[in-house]
Amino acid sequence: MIKIVLFGPQGAGKGTQADRLSKRLEIPHIPTGQMLREEIAANTKLGQKVSEIMNRGELVTDWQMNEIIRDRVNAPEYQNGFILDGYPRNVEQAEFLDYQIAVDKVLFLNLPKTEVMKRLSGRLTCPKCGAIFHKIFNPSKSGDKCDRCGTVLQVRADDTPEAIAKRLEQYEEETQPLHEYYLKKGVLIEIDAAPDIEQVGLLIWEALGL
Repeated sequence: MIKIVLFGPQGAGKGTQADRLSKRLEIPHIPTGQMLREEIAANTKLGQKVSEIMNRGELVTDWQMNEIIRDRVNAPEYQNGFILDGYPRNVEQAEFLDYQIAVDKVLFLNLPKTEVMKRLSGRLTCPKCGAIFHKIFNPSKSGDKCDRCGTVLQVRADDTPEAIAKRLEQYEEETQPLHEYYLKKGVLIEIDAAPDIEQVGLLIWEALGL
């Protein structure tokens, strides 16, 4: 029974490592993107608002994300533990999360800017289930299709060099402060995300003492 938050810069492999850890620990992986897609698919009032915001290429507001997270982490199926990926995005969201549940461990996947640019430039994403692949580091076994659902993979519009640079600026301004926030709470574990997927997974497993 463990509740984990996983964060780091774009391209650090958060989704990949969260999926792997979820299977090993047998606890749910809660990725932000999937939660938003489910809210939109359910056509709730909040989902409709979220859809409009995302279609404009903007970020979902803190209160909207908090509302979705509150319902999710308090649901019965998540009471035995989970891995949060993509939330909290900033200290304000982290403070809100603290009011909902007690986080046991926070994994910070650290990756240099140069490596981030290199990884994101070759990234391919499934528009249906959200699975992420890479042309070099994590290619799909099916070639240009998703290994999970068979949908044709796409290059995200925000994976251009200019868009990546902008997102990194936003990350450093909004999300990087989470490092200090969780360090002070004594739950932060820093992981070198530069090695290959298998090695990073091993580092995470050892750091958790499992």
